[in-house]
Amino acid sequence: MNENTIKEALQKGERVTLECKKATTEVPKSLWETYSAFANTIGGLILLGVDEHRKETALAKRYEFVGVNDAQKILTDFWNTINSDKVNANILTDSDVEVVDMDSKQIVCIHVPQADWRMKPVYLNGNVYKGTFRRNHEGDYHCTEHQVKAMIRDSFEDGNDGLLMEHFDMEDIDLDTLHRYRTLFQYRNEGHVWNEIDDKSFLKNLGGYIVDRSSGKEGLTMAGLLMFGKGLSVRERFDNFRMDYIDFCNLIGEERYSDRLTYDGRWENNLYQFFSRVIPKVTFDLPRPFRMEGLQRVDDTPQHKAVREAFTNAIIHSDFVMEAGILRIEKHDDKLVFRNPGLLRLPIEQIYEGGVSYARNPKIQNMLRMVGYGENLGSGFPLILDAWKQAGWSAPELKNKIDLDEVELILPVEKTEGVYQEGSQKSTLKSTLKSTLKSTLKSTQKSIVEIIMRNPEVTIPQVAKLLDLNPRGIAKHFKTLQDKGIIRRVGPDKGGHWEVVVGE
Repeated sequence: MNENTIKEALQKGERVTLECKKATTEVPKSLWETYSAFANTIGGLILLGVDEHRKETALAKRYEFVGVNDAQKILTDFWNTINSDKVNANILTDSDVEVVDMDSKQIVCIHVPQADWRMKPVYLNGNVYKGTFRRNHEGDYHCTEHQVKAMIRDSFEDGNDGLLMEHFDMEDIDLDTLHRYRTLFQYRNEGHVWNEIDDKSFLKNLGGYIVDRSSGKEGLTMAGLLMFGKGLSVRERFDNFRMDYIDFCNLIGEERYSDRLTYDGRWENNLYQFFSRVIPKVTFDLPRPFRMEGLQRVDDTPQHKAVREAFTNAIIHSDFVMEAGILRIEKHDDKLVFRNPGLLRLPIEQIYEGGVSYARNPKIQNMLRMVGYGENLGSGFPLILDAWKQAGWSAPELKNKIDLDEVELILPVEKTEGVYQEGSQKSTLKSTLKSTLKSTLKSTQKSIVEIIMRNPEVTIPQVAKLLDLNPRGIAKHFKTLQDKGIIRRVGPDKGGHWEVVVGE
């Protein structure tokens, strides 16, 4: 620190990372609450010898350099206290504390870094529940019991999703979900020895089922229950947590949303089903430039991969035990938004740089990676940034929303309105078609029409797979759309294509 950097910090006036204390003769007792708060949040700077007049709106008058009378005494008292039992951990080095001359006055500067997630919570007076603080724009505040417990959970290096869920066993597994996963696993891992074993053994190898050697107890892990559990069983154990997908695109009149997937009793409320159903919804109308590899068209783009990575990250970094936690995915006309419960374990700057990753749910991370979702260690977020840069879109924005105990990732999407297809059919979604889709069709039927507009050669089984629905049900929707004159078949079943005829 020097005179210029101190003035720059004061000029910004960001209270969440700056605390000024008059402290002319001694280390103020309130300093330790700020130390705990900075360490448990995103770090910050404490300036001793600077008096802050908070009622002053003009920055030039707000901060007064009064200096400390005896800087050496304050430094000695500070180091003696921080190395005592006043705090549970000293996370500072000598270089984090220094004395700077300002206008012939001595200012003590204390830089408190964000504590490593394995060392949180940093607390005072030997009492983790009463002595733990965090920081917001209003200052230091006592953490709630739930916030303290969240930090304690996060300090477990092996994560939490491998824990045994007592009294939950194979009877709580939705076999349809598990078998869908196993089908994809077999496709992605042809010849793997796990493809030949029974479901229980498969889950054991995957980290979804465990036998506790010390107690002899066995059952599903948190990862196994959340990923493949029956909806009733998941809600029984995790009644605080829910999943929600909302599509706010192309709204007409008083519509609140155009599509939504939340638990309504029509699907098993587990993570794998939510992931499988929502992924096609958030990716199917991203731009798909025409590209060939040999004789095969390639529809997967860096942006599609990045969206899948963002969704995967939201899941593997969620704190599923957090009070009133929501995994929420939003689709807007100009952006995608991913929200997950639980704060970032690493500083945002380190996440942007990449190279390091510590998932809260490493078992779930492995389950998704085994079927093709999730990048290598620490490369996920740089992949997202690079994909958006390649597209020429505005940079993604990652937010650590401390007041809400959640992380939010915003992916701006800049696309030509209504472009879904290429070739002989028109590529603009006309307003008359929008109106018809909104007023007369069910959500699934809207999705079918939009998929056809993007890919007229699509087949009913392909649509069923894309929407994760029964082919027979999809065939009935196709028949309804044909009867209403919204789509028509051109040419034979093999070699023909679909056309959208409304608004033509």
